[in-house]
Amino acid sequence: MTQEEMKLLTESANAGNADAQFNLAVCYYSGEGTAQDFKKAAEWMTKAAKQGHADAQKNLGFCYEYGKGVEQDLKKAVEWFTKAADQGHAGAQSNLGFCYFNGKGVKQDLKKATQLYEKAAAQGHAGAQSNLAFCYFNGKGVKQDFAKMAEYYEKAAVQGHAIAQYNLGLCYYNGQGMKQDRKRAVEWFAKSAAQKHSLAQYMLGYCYYNGEGAEKDMHKAAFYMQQSAEAGYPAAQSFLGFCYYNGEGVKQDAATAMQWFKAAAAAGDEVAAQVLEQFKQ
Repeated sequence: MTQEEMKLLTESANAGNADAQFNLAVCYYSGEGTAQDFKKAAEWMTKAAKQGHADAQKNLGFCYEYGKGVEQDLKKAVEWFTKAADQGHAGAQSNLGFCYFNGKGVKQDLKKATQLYEKAAAQGHAGAQSNLAFCYFNGKGVKQDFAKMAEYYEKAAVQGHAIAQYNLGLCYYNGQGMKQDRKRAVEWFAKSAAQKHSLAQYMLGYCYYNGEGAEKDMHKAAFYMQQSAEAGYPAAQSFLGFCYYNGEGVKQDAATAMQWFKAAAAAGDEVAAQVLEQFKQ
């Protein structure tokens, strides 16, 4: 955004235009066309929100939820999410559902949470679809239903939602809510892994290691385990330790293997801890 565009936007915002106030808040929040300033972002977001601007209300709720430009206040976050959700804002419905699900700023109410997720999911909100799938998986706020779980994970996954892609991969891998299909599982793990989802990277590496759903490939197995391990996933760190210790997919290197075993053990991985104990004996 140019200085002239920023000037015109500010003039419009000062004149009381809610859309301009919202867009100016976004500029201050992101640092586009001006220095990043969360406090000013929250101030302009508040002006727009008070005029009933649903996007601003939802974003102001986010500011209060995480203390961005305002003092963190979960109750106020819920208040603003509610105002936007009542206007049918899918993102706000999803965020408010999350608050009810976890008891953040409001008394926990799993049924209310799933109702809000359903409203947002019906509008195509990927995050809400993924969260609703989780509810059906665990029977939280709804009756446990693996078929519906898989259905909603797929709705979110096809929109590019990394967590849903990983979980849909698990559905196919385990045959939960759908017919088992390891090849399809690998396809979804790969999509999620491409978005740097560490658990998907681990599962993709695991599938390549065992030749499940894909041709066995130790180099690819080690590659994806490395990515997951570097992201901090303990099971991948432990697995990668074995890869280096045995020279599977990587050049054998006992010192590097020990480094990964130690990292995994420090993160609570019991297998790695047992390996280290054996080396002490």
